[in-house]
Amino acid sequence: MRVPASPLNRRRFMFSSAMAATAFGTSTRVKAFGPNDRLKLAFIGVGGRGGANLRTLAATQQVDVAAICDVDSRFLDNAAELFPAANKFRDFRKLYDALGNDVDGVVVSTAEYTHAYATMPALQLGKDVYCEKPLAYNVDETRQITVAAAKANVATQMGTQIHAGKNYHQVVELIQSGVIGAVSEVHVWVSRAWGLQSEADAKTNKDRLWVDQRPSKPMLAPEFLDWDLWLGPAPERPFHEVYFPGPNWYRWWDFGNGTMSDLGSHWNDLPFWALNLDAPRTVEAFGPDPHPEIAPASMSAVYEYGPRGNQPAVTLTWHQGSHKPEIWKRGEIPKWSNGVLFIGSKGMLLSDYGKYQLLPEDRYREFQPPALRENPPASHHHEWLAACRGEGKTGSPFSYAGPLTEANHLGNVAFRVGKKIEWDSKNMNCKNCPEAQPFLKRTPREGWSLS
Repeated sequence: MRVPASPLNRRRFMFSSAMAATAFGTSTRVKAFGPNDRLKLAFIGVGGRGGANLRTLAATQQVDVAAICDVDSRFLDNAAELFPAANKFRDFRKLYDALGNDVDGVVVSTAEYTHAYATMPALQLGKDVYCEKPLAYNVDETRQITVAAAKANVATQMGTQIHAGKNYHQVVELIQSGVIGAVSEVHVWVSRAWGLQSEADAKTNKDRLWVDQRPSKPMLAPEFLDWDLWLGPAPERPFHEVYFPGPNWYRWWDFGNGTMSDLGSHWNDLPFWALNLDAPRTVEAFGPDPHPEIAPASMSAVYEYGPRGNQPAVTLTWHQGSHKPEIWKRGEIPKWSNGVLFIGSKGMLLSDYGKYQLLPEDRYREFQPPALRENPPASHHHEWLAACRGEGKTGSPFSYAGPLTEANHLGNVAFRVGKKIEWDSKNMNCKNCPEAQPFLKRTPREGWSLS
C-alpha cells in the first residue's frame, strides 16, 4: 500500500470536481490489466532525464518499450540500440498519428516548453501519462493540461521523484499531526542560480556561455539535431549554443523559466503537500530589474495563501540563488544550502530532500517520531505503473501537480511585471494587473496547437 497524498482541501476538490463534471464526462479507460500483463509505453525524449526514465521503467520488467522519440539522433540511436523493437520517431506528432491507439501510456521527458504539446494528445486519446516537471511552460498551458487530465481520468504523474521518498512523507505527517503547531510561515531556499548572472558571477562559475542579450550571429545546428523540431511551439530563432544543449535553454524566457519552474517543482512541493495549499491570493517578487530575454539567477517571491479548513492563512517565501531567509542569515537555524523551513506556533521544522530537524533542538530533544502510517511506494515510477493497472493512485497526479506548477509560474509572473499581483484562479487572471497577461499564455508557433 502506498501512502496517499494528503486529502484535497475543499477548494481544490471543488475545482477538480467541477472540471471533471462540466466538460469531461467519465473515464476513457477501457483496458483492464492482469497481474502479468506488460504495459506498452511510448517515450518522448530519451536523452538525459528521458534516458533515465526509459531505463528505470524498462528495468521494472513491467513495460514493453513500444516507441521512442527524440529530436536528437544521438539519443534516439542510443535508445534504439537498447530497444531495437521499438518504433523510432523524431517528431512526436507523427508518433501519435502512427501509434496513438497502440500504446497504453506515454512518458514525456522533453524540454518544458514542449511538455504540454507532447502530453495533450495522450490525454485526448485516454492514455496514462508520466510527464517530467514542470507540468507545462506557463499558467495557461498548465491549466489546459490539468483540465484535459480531469476529462481523461487516467493515471497521471508529474516527475517529482522525491515526492515518493520517505523523508517527504515523514515531514508531511509530522506537519499535519501538529508537532510544531499551526503553521503560518514557510521559507524555501535553493542555491541553484540558473538565470542571468553578473559577468563577475559568470566568470566565477566558469560559465563560458554567459550572455546578457540574444546572440546576433547565428551558428549552424549540428547534424544530429533537428533544430526546427527542437523549437517546437516556441518563437522561431536561429540556432546558437547559448540555447542548446540543456541546461542552457532554462535561462531563456522563450524556452524555460529559470530556477523557479525547475526546482520549485521539487522544493515547493513539500509545503504545498503538507499544508494543503492551492491557489495563492497574492504573489510579490523581489530581485534585479527584469530582463526581457533571460530569467534571473537570484530572486525571491512571497506568496499569501488564505485559511484552509482549520489551518490558518500562511505566507510562503521562495528564495533562490544568493537570496536567503533573514533567519538563515542571522544564524538562528542551521545554514543548509537548500531547505524548507516551516514555522509553527509551537516550534519549527527544517527539511531538505533526505532529512529533517525539529527546532529548537532542546525542545524536541526527547521527541521520537511515530512510525509512518503506511510505507511509501517503492518509487515514483512504480507508483505510476501501479496506478496504470488500476492499483491505487499516484502521489503527484496532474490534479495536484497542476495547481503547484501554476503557483510556481506566478512567482515569475510577479517578478516580470514588477508588482504585487492579485490572483483570480477561477478566471485565470491577475485582477490588478492586466499587463501580466502576456506572461500567463502565448500563441504557439504555426504548426503547433493544443486543441
